[in-house]
Amino acid sequence: MSRDSPGAEAPRPSGGFAAGAQVILDHLRTLPMSPGVYRMLGKSGGALYVGKAKNLKKRVVAYTKAERLPLRLQRMVAETVGMEFVTTHTEVEALLLEANLIKRLAPRYNILLKDDKSFPYILITGDHPWPQIVKHRGARNRKGEYFGPFASAGAVNQTLSHLQRAFLLRSCADTVFATRSRPCLLYQIKRCSAPCVERIAHDAYDQLVAQARGFLSGRSQDIQHELAERMEEASRDLAYEDAAVYRDRIRALARISARQDINPQDIGEADVVALHQAGGQACIQVFFFRAGCNFGNRSFFPAQTQDQSAEDILAAFLAQFYDDKVPPRQILLSHPLAGADEPLLAEALSLKAGRKVALSTPKRGDRRKMVVHAHDNAREALGRRMAESSAQAKLLAGAADLFALDGPPQRIEVYDNSHIQGTHAVGGMIVAGADGFLKNEYRKFNIASPDLSPGDDFGMMREVLSRRFRRAQKEDPDREGGSWPDLVLIDGGPGQLKVAVSVLDELGIAEVTLVAISKGPDRNAGRERFHLPDKPPFSLPPNDPVLYFLQRLRDEAHRFAIGTHRARRSKAISGSPLDEIAGIGSQRKKALLHHFGSARGVSEAGLSDLQAVGGISAAMAKKIYDHFHPAG
Repeated sequence: MSRDSPGAEAPRPSGGFAAGAQVILDHLRTLPMSPGVYRMLGKSGGALYVGKAKNLKKRVVAYTKAERLPLRLQRMVAETVGMEFVTTHTEVEALLLEANLIKRLAPRYNILLKDDKSFPYILITGDHPWPQIVKHRGARNRKGEYFGPFASAGAVNQTLSHLQRAFLLRSCADTVFATRSRPCLLYQIKRCSAPCVERIAHDAYDQLVAQARGFLSGRSQDIQHELAERMEEASRDLAYEDAAVYRDRIRALARISARQDINPQDIGEADVVALHQAGGQACIQVFFFRAGCNFGNRSFFPAQTQDQSAEDILAAFLAQFYDDKVPPRQILLSHPLAGADEPLLAEALSLKAGRKVALSTPKRGDRRKMVVHAHDNAREALGRRMAESSAQAKLLAGAADLFALDGPPQRIEVYDNSHIQGTHAVGGMIVAGADGFLKNEYRKFNIASPDLSPGDDFGMMREVLSRRFRRAQKEDPDREGGSWPDLVLIDGGPGQLKVAVSVLDELGIAEVTLVAISKGPDRNAGRERFHLPDKPPFSLPPNDPVLYFLQRLRDEAHRFAIGTHRARRSKAISGSPLDEIAGIGSQRKKALLHHFGSARGVSEAGLSDLQAVGGISAAMAKKIYDHFHPAG
């Protein structure tokens, strides 16, 4: 949510402010006195600011009074050339829409949550007769039950490892499951019950799935008691091997809880959100508690917080943070929200979750200790970031001096390509700035031009840079959105630099500094050569901090490009021609592979041979045959 606090010593309106205020006044004549969302638009048409209102007319008129606005919003009004409005039925709907638009449009005058990646979850799938337990990140478009979020991939991987030992659920992909003829290694080390080859009855496997769901839903004590009773029963019956299996499962569940730093007994599902401010910056620390366990924590550093109160920052953060996540039943805060914000936000989050969500600021007891612990983590994280930012600022200033820039670069883009003899070629772009690597700005480019010969590195670089800067010209022609680089680094030598210069010349782009970084003699790190247009190449002393900084940027681009290439290659290798045929699910695929031995065997089979496979009808056999033997 975006609440605007008044400035104590705001100047009187200037010409620029007066023009923007007049734009706002022109819209007031037709504005309704109803809830809604408003957008201030700049000259490029992009959103400068997004806000919500209980009464649009009363809220928007406040932007015409300069003496009541902070300097930041006075500048915003001065840049305003247009406005857009969306009316809603209630203020709650306006709040939810506002949060969605802020995350999608990233207006530079709003408090912005800079979240560079999604959170991982544990998914128990629901689209297969034998459910699978896996890590999941991204859109929840697969049928099943999601548990989380977890703060990091490491936290979810560790929990998954213990859950596999405790419940013996399969983790393999459906394609692997369909083609197994004997148990894999996970069965041998007692981390899977091998449903792929039916080493466990379907009913027994369903019980394991139910137990896993119960544990992840907060019934951990019940599940552990149930397993303890079965272990004792097996011991009484002298079934010591079965008892040992139950013992190992209980130990695995105990380890999930034992590794928690904070694990209060009466917290089932809650997020602890604590804010610390210092030096015009803010850090928000979020701890995730699910099923009575601590699922980890993550730090966030929202932008545009210099003149904002703690309450306003927290309110804006919560609205944006839960825009694409299901809120927990409890959210414990370090600061109470101002005025009517707390009940409004609680109502909005409850509407989103489909159940009651309670916001509270604990004053005593275990919950207060949890908030204090989260606040301590926020203070330490902000201290580390400010120290890193100071060092980063010195390195950026050093790069500006080295390449004769007008000032420290706010955005550096680094490009590299990766391929093996021209196959599965990709280009990678990484971005760095005052806050370090901006991973949400990274981009990959699948090289698709049919005119390129295999291994043409110059042609690949031309395609990548052309696509990147054509898009920049289309989306941000006035360079107001912060998406244009001040410095472009290319992993390569004079040839790659020549290509980059020609691309920008063809597009009519100036004022972007281009630098190519080539390996030195024997490709030794520390002896890199730097190539700039119309200047002789040069090197830096091996112990120069700026050299180390530029090496890190180049190496990160190299890592990203290689990782993207490997992912594309692995996807191509692991794919099966049968996956391309509509109607071929895991069961039919398994039957075909068991009958013919391989996808190639299926492709070479005759129509009558295909019809002889169990589960393959005449129509499906014809579809498979036609797929591998297209007419004409």
